[in-house]
Amino acid sequence: MNSKNTYRIIDCKGRVLIPKEMRSASGLDYGDIVKMNVRQGAVSIQKVELIEVGDQSPEAVEAFVRAAIKQMPDGTRLGLIGELTELLKQRKED
Repeated sequence: MNSKNTYRIIDCKGRVLIPKEMRSASGLDYGDIVKMNVRQGAVSIQKVELIEVGDQSPEAVEAFVRAAIKQMPDGTRLGLIGELTELLKQRKED
């Protein structure tokens, strides 16, 4: 990929689109987990496979669950879908 500068506008929710060429060049794909930090005023984004132990923020927990689900066999995933569906039905009934 060409290393020229690319400019994007941050939307009202703080989101910015990473162009497809950059995602491809960096190995990022839909559903991947990224770790972000700021050092000396620069934001860095790094693809990760695991979440650091101790980070229990809602975003980290969701990312961990999504990563775990990707690694599960289909039968296990289907079982979880069934259990989650039942939990949602119970909540609607309460």
